[in-house]
Amino acid sequence: MSFVNALLRGLFDFLLSPFRTLPPIVGLVLVSLATAVGVLLVFKVASNQERLAAVKRQIQACIFEIRLFNDDLIAILRSQMDVLRYNLTYLRLTAVPTLWIIVPVFLVLAQLQFHYGYRGLEPGERCLVKVKLRSGWEKIPALATVDPSGRPLVTLEVPSGLVVETPAVWIPSERELDWRIRAEQWGDYEVRIRLGKETYTKTVQVRQGVRRRSPIRLESGFLNELLYPAEDPLPGDGPIESISLGYKDETVSIFGWHLEWYIAFFGLSILFAFALRRPFKVTI
Repeated sequence: MSFVNALLRGLFDFLLSPFRTLPPIVGLVLVSLATAVGVLLVFKVASNQERLAAVKRQIQACIFEIRLFNDDLIAILRSQMDVLRYNLTYLRLTAVPTLWIIVPVFLVLAQLQFHYGYRGLEPGERCLVKVKLRSGWEKIPALATVDPSGRPLVTLEVPSGLVVETPAVWIPSERELDWRIRAEQWGDYEVRIRLGKETYTKTVQVRQGVRRRSPIRLESGFLNELLYPAEDPLPGDGPIESISLGYKDETVSIFGWHLEWYIAFFGLSILFAFALRRPFKVTI
């Protein structure tokens, strides 16, 4: 999964780089258009188009019957049962192309979330860096040494452009260390968490516009890498379970309305798919 994520990260960084200084909706429109075209092509190749068209005509005929014989209860019930039967047939006919679409669309959504779902920091803005240790951290050699308060000796190092404002706050019940940092200058940064001789990093974006931002870096594992592909995972056998950064959620503006990016993405994709189905000669 790491190899696939690395390829997709590079691909989406490259494809979306021309839209970094433009309103987010611009790149999202083009991604939605490309997604709609891909869905139409899959439906055209992987489904029985003639049978789909016939089933849709039968459903329309049944609905027309219900309106035509609205004073005949038996006829209405028979037509409703036919509508249900034809809808089940429609779902069966669309199952194969849907299965072909699910995986690539999910991978696209996972990448888009980290380009459009979070807002970068701004100079003067503060956020928390949270490090959660693995269960049983006391037995890990790198964390065996603790200070007089009983917390592990873990340090946070930041480059010029970021400032650590508070010492680490240790929350034993959560196995968590928290620092508050402040952004001072625009830029792309990398903070370092040191545990003895071991070092772990986390990216920090003090940037505006459409960029890949990772709010959390998790230990390796198929599900973690599938849902959080924005950064390479932490070592699976390391002492750290996760490193998170408090980015704020971002929205997309459409004609003055502020929407979650995925609402805009699905809405635009559906509109494009229906608008292009006749030029592409696809029944959906």
